[in-house]
Order: sequence, then C-alpha cells, then structure tokens
Amino acid sequence: MSLARRRFLRLASAALGFAACRPGAGEQTAAPTTSSAPPPADPPLRPEPVLLGGQAQKILILGGTAFLGPQLVEAAQRRGHSVTLFNRGKTRPELFPDVEKLRGDRDGDLKALEGRQWDTVIDTSGYVPRVVKASAELLAPNVRQYVFISTISVYADTSKVGIDEDSPVAVAPDPKTEDIPAHYGALKALCEQAAEAAMPKRTTVVRPGLIVGPGDGSDRFTYWPVRVAAGGEVLAPGDPANPVQFIDVRDLAEFIITAIEGGHVGVYNANGAPMPMGDLLNGSKTALASNAEFTWVDRQFLADNKVEPWSDLPVWIPPDPGFEGATAVRIDRATAIGLKFRPLAETVTSTVAWWNTLPEPRRAKMRAGITREREAELLAAWHAAHPAPGKPKAKKKKAA
Repeated sequence: MSLARRRFLRLASAALGFAACRPGAGEQTAAPTTSSAPPPADPPLRPEPVLLGGQAQKILILGGTAFLGPQLVEAAQRRGHSVTLFNRGKTRPELFPDVEKLRGDRDGDLKALEGRQWDTVIDTSGYVPRVVKASAELLAPNVRQYVFISTISVYADTSKVGIDEDSPVAVAPDPKTEDIPAHYGALKALCEQAAEAAMPKRTTVVRPGLIVGPGDGSDRFTYWPVRVAAGGEVLAPGDPANPVQFIDVRDLAEFIITAIEGGHVGVYNANGAPMPMGDLLNGSKTALASNAEFTWVDRQFLADNKVEPWSDLPVWIPPDPGFEGATAVRIDRATAIGLKFRPLAETVTSTVAWWNTLPEPRRAKMRAGITREREAELLAAWHAAHPAPGKPKAKKKKAA
C-alpha cells in the first residue's frame, strides 16, 4: 500500500461515514418501552422472497439516532413503513417517541432481536465483520433483506478514474484485525462479505461517499457554506475545475428506502455526481446571497504551507498521483434504480439554517477546516508572493 493511500485512508476513516454513526455515537437507542409485558408476536412473513414496491414494510434499523439514522426513520415513515430501532440508548434517546425501541448492544447483546421478524434490516452501524456476522446470522431466518451501509473507502485503488461497484476492494493485512482507524475501508469490505455470506442474494450494500447536510456534526461540508455565508475574501483551494463528490443525507436516506421498496439487492455506489469545486463555492455564494470573493490558491502553495486537502480544506481532494479517481466514482447503477439529488442550493441553505440553531459555543469552533486567522495568514502570504499587476512583489525581511 502506498504512503499516499495510507494518508487518504487515515483521513477517510474519520470522514466518510465513520463519524456519522460510529460505535458509541449513532448506533445507540432511545429509551426502552415502559411496559414489562413481552411484545406481541410478529405475524409470519409473507411468502415473497423480496417485497415489491408499494407495500408497507416493517423495517429494523441497527442504530438510527446519529446522522443518517434519523433521516432513514423519517423517510420510511413518510412512505408508510413502520420502524423499530435497536441500539444502546445513549445518543439522543428522546428522538422518535412513537417508534418502537429495542435496547441492546451490537457487540454481544442481541437478545432483544431474538424471535422477532421484520421485512428488512438496515445496518447503519457495522464496522467490524465479527459484529456484522453475528447480527446478520441471527436475523437471517426472520428478515427478507439485509441492507448494509458501507463506504466508497472500500476501494483499493483511487488512482483509477471511473471506479465502479466491481472495482477491487481493499484487503486488510490481518483478516482478524479490528483496528478501525487503520483499516476502515478493508474492514467495511469484510463487513459487506459477512452480511452477504449470512444472507446470500438477499443483501443490499450501499457505498456512500461524503455524506453532508443538516445534522452533520463533523463540519466537513458545513465549513464551506458557513464560511461563504460570512462573506469577504475566501481562500479557495487548487483549481476551480477540480471535481468534488458528496451526497445530501436526505437524498441518501430516500435512495435506501427506494432500494428496499423495489427489492433491489447487490452493490450500489451512492454519491453525488462529480461537481467542480468552483461550482460548489459559486453556487453557495448565490444560494446564500453572499458578498464572498474567492481567491484561488494553487496546490503547491498550500502544500508548501502545510495545508492538507480534505482535513484542512474539506471536501476538496486534488487529483494528485494516487487520487485521480477519488472524486470520480461512478453512480449510474444507483441512479438507474432511483437515486435522485436535490439542488445544491437546498443543501447549502438548509445546512446553514441548521448550523445557526446550534449553541454559540459549538459554532465558535469548527470541527473541520482552517480557522479564520489561519486563512488570513495564508491569503496575506499568497498576495505577497503573487502581487496584483503593477504592484511590486513583497521582499522577505532579513533576519537581524
């Protein structure tokens, strides 16, 4: 594995979904029901191997209270399905008082799932194949379809433009490893395989890219709309033509429910269409009626000043060697079965509106991106090295 790929996977492990529903965050449950009586017996499953669209389903979500999970609950309810959440009850237990909540632990306490039946299970919180295997094998006799939420970080080679669902996946050096930060993509690939082994030809694997929108506590995408909304001179990275890819969490949730309703199994990349970075920034400016002015700073200058893509300037992954295909992942298989996208303006404005509801101490410090002070330093250095036409280049001061 190249050093470049190691760097990318280290960053991606904290970015492409891991923070959205990591163990201890989003896969926990709300409070248990107060009744001590056992739940009524589930009716027997209908005989169809996979449900067809238009039928109300009973959906079990493993997780459901972090970022993607609540959007799944709301999308399913809007479309007439009933939902059960299974988690530990430690994250936002007040959510969804009208939804059945089962308490347990993915890692060792699945008792609440025993003997119950659902049409479909959505696994939003699987990172270790041992844990996914346990839940999938337990549920296999009693559910019709297993939907596993994976990641595009499973792909082994991001230098190839046009990565599709059949592209090779990463392989962990030790198949028994459970070191998620070090082997995030490879472990997700093993989780996919564990689910499919437990429920062959009844498993749907969804591989999202960067998930964005209201409720994203990582600030990875939020950095840009919030910064553009503030106006003034904005440091813009690299070339405006550099492509970026992301998906609104609400579009992802709707797609997952669409795939369930249609009985679609197999693997699907679920990401937005590649968009030039310039379109993201200019579109944000227009949507927010901002007075922002963008100063495009080249890749080499940023590297010389130790500014990293993705971590320091999120969303942006320049086409450096080894990353030429990182933001050009094919999504035609998913769009063919119903993946749709809302306008960028809607994602941008709703993200800023959500951000503005957060407490001031939370908004005072972004969790991603550079600070305004660091941005000002970089812009001053850039202008000193690249004076406007007719202005002399600033001379470096000699040490006393």
